[in-house]
Amino acid sequence: MFDKLFGAVRAAKLGLGAEARQVTVRGFSVFVENTRPDIDTAAVLARLDESLALIERYQPWRLAHLRQDVKQFLVIRYPCRGAFFPDTQSCMTELTFLARTDITAAPVAASILHEGMQARVHAMGIQRGPNDLPREERICRRAELDFGMALPPNLGAPVVERALASLQLEDSDVAPAIDWNEAMRRQNAIDQQAAHGRRSQ
Repeated sequence: MFDKLFGAVRAAKLGLGAEARQVTVRGFSVFVENTRPDIDTAAVLARLDESLALIERYQPWRLAHLRQDVKQFLVIRYPCRGAFFPDTQSCMTELTFLARTDITAAPVAASILHEGMQARVHAMGIQRGPNDLPREERICRRAELDFGMALPPNLGAPVVERALASLQLEDSDVAPAIDWNEAMRRQNAIDQQAAHGRRSQ
C-alpha cells in the first residue's frame, strides 16, 4: 500500500517545480524530493544527519541494523511521519517533519528507528497478516522507548512520553486503519495554504 501511494504522490508532483537531490548522509543514499518552496532542503538534510548521529552515538547497533536492512532514505512530502517501503527497502522520513524547528532531532531519530524495526521484520522474512500489525507496532514503539531511555533526559523525555502513551492503546488504536485518500487530501490542502501564504508575502 505504501509503495503504491508513494508512486502516486511522485507522479502527481512531477513537473511542478519540485527540487530533487540524490545525496549521501552518513553513508546512506538519500533521495530528497522537496515540493515545498518554503522549506530549505539543506536544513532538512542537516536534521536527518543530526538524527542519524543521535542513533549512532547512543545506540550504534541500531544504526548497524539500518545499514543492513535499508537500501536508501527517502525524504518526501507524505501524510505520515515515516514509513518503510519493503519493495525497495526504502525508509521514508517525511519532509515537513524533518523541517520542524519546534522539536529536537530525538523524535525524528525515534521515528527512523521505528521504521528500522519494520525493515528488520521484513529482512527476517516474517510473513504477517492484519492481526499481526498491533503486535509489530508495539515492538516498534518499544524500540522507540528503549532509545528514548538511552538519551539524556532533556532529549529523551518527549520520545519516552509518546512511546509510553502508544503502548497503552488498544489494538485498534495502536495500529489504526487509515484512509490514505483523505490523508492525502488534507496534506494537499495544507500545502496549498503554504504556497498561497508564500505568494502573498
